[in-house]
Amino acid sequence: MCTTCGCGGGGARINGRALAGPLRYQQHQAGTDHRHAPAHAAGTEPPMPMPAALPEHAHAPGISQARMVRIEQDILAKNDAYARANRERLQRQGIFALNLVSSPGSGKTTLLVRTIERLRDRLSIAVVEGDQQTDNDAERIRATGAPAVQINTGKGCHLDAHMVGRAIGQLAPRDGSLLLIENVGNLVCPAGFDLGEAHKVAILSVTEGEDKPLKYPDMFRAADLMLLNKCDLLPYLQFDADLAEANARRVNPGIRVLRTSASSGAGLDAWLDWILLGCSRSARSDTAAAGAASGVAAR
Repeated sequence: MCTTCGCGGGGARINGRALAGPLRYQQHQAGTDHRHAPAHAAGTEPPMPMPAALPEHAHAPGISQARMVRIEQDILAKNDAYARANRERLQRQGIFALNLVSSPGSGKTTLLVRTIERLRDRLSIAVVEGDQQTDNDAERIRATGAPAVQINTGKGCHLDAHMVGRAIGQLAPRDGSLLLIENVGNLVCPAGFDLGEAHKVAILSVTEGEDKPLKYPDMFRAADLMLLNKCDLLPYLQFDADLAEANARRVNPGIRVLRTSASSGAGLDAWLDWILLGCSRSARSDTAAAGAASGVAAR
């Protein structure tokens, strides 16, 4: 394990196949040199350090705090480079990409299934599924008719931009389509890893605490939209939905909040309208960029 965030080295797979190259992460053993300078064949990429968000004042035997900060900076810089490449590709194709983040059990997969069922006649949709193990969620998505790639992170606790870039390459989503990325259930590390998405969407279920946004502020600060899900259960719970929304806005005054129930369908129309508007804007941006490129070429 290279840091104290919970991520471990190795074990990542896409659709059951072990990842080669940068995604087979090097483990950083405590007390070892982290500079990694093995010889690599011409044209190949060196292994990418294990992506992990380091908590402030994290400690590991044999590694100084300053060294751990340098490791984190290197990891995040490499991730950001891959994220920029993903974003440029998605924008060039007019693809609207959403990164869905939450704790386990918030209803993300059920929400994705209902979203695909409602929009599949209007949009081309592809899905990247992230879990530590199993392809259960990808199979649920494929049953709707939408293509899905399953990323199993092994000991890793979040998706990173290089994993997602590889998955996008396999999916080959159509121009002007919708790409839904279901991140690993975790409210900590995914907040710090840009995947190249247009927006992070945080999902908070009413079976959790109203103070989750205060406990995990980085995640809700990074999100542009919060879905308060499983609202059909509100009559049976002691959960203050207004307080949950207020807490989200305490850490992110600009966050938009929608109340939904993937099971009953309540509130889904507003969620789908938000997606359709985003897809429309992405497609217009792609058209504008293509027009500008044509004008430059003509000159």
